[in-house]
Amino acid sequence: MSGENSPTAKHSASGSPPELRASHADRDRVVDVLRVAAGDGLLTADELDERLETALSARTLSELAVLTADLPTAPTAADGSPARITEIKDVVRIEQVFSGKVERTGRWVLPRRLELAVTWCDVTLDFTEAVITQDTLRIDVAMTGKRLTLVTGPGIEVDVDGLTLVHCRLSHRRVRTPPGTPTTLRVELVGGKAHGRVVVRPSRRAFSQWLSRRPASLPPSA
Repeated sequence: MSGENSPTAKHSASGSPPELRASHADRDRVVDVLRVAAGDGLLTADELDERLETALSARTLSELAVLTADLPTAPTAADGSPARITEIKDVVRIEQVFSGKVERTGRWVLPRRLELAVTWCDVTLDFTEAVITQDTLRIDVAMTGKRLTLVTGPGIEVDVDGLTLVHCRLSHRRVRTPPGTPTTLRVELVGGKAHGRVVVRPSRRAFSQWLSRRPASLPPSA
């Protein structure tokens, strides 16, 4: 190899460091961010396909950075500070301490596992319009204080047997569904919650809205 083409020579000639190469893990993280963004309605299907193709063939970190430059990297807390959210393949980790609310609402893509490492912050996870990618979601809870709220809908079950509560109250209200309604999502809470409350409840949407989502095979109520 001639000195002219070597990375060292290139660095010396340009006066700037060479481009950092992207690893498989780097590409995977960007792919997950793009899929979540598409689930949230931030990207169209065509935009998602185009960016995924570019991400999978990207050779440098700068090529990957361009793909997510116009996308939010984390939700904003009530006080204006961003919650720390790390997107990993099949895992989303949320960390926040003594700050505003953490919310996942609307059309968001469910990971295979969600890790909550939160201290004295309210957390709301609304599953009623979430994009369900598998039949089970495991939530690892390491939470102290305030309230953890899970909003459910027909076909969504929450298992709290693996959750240890210390000086913490649990309120678990189940959705009334017709017999034989299939389970579309099982949410498993594991770990520990100290102080505050854990609330599992149906959505407060109007009853007529629930009726509009009833399968056509079910007869109208008397």
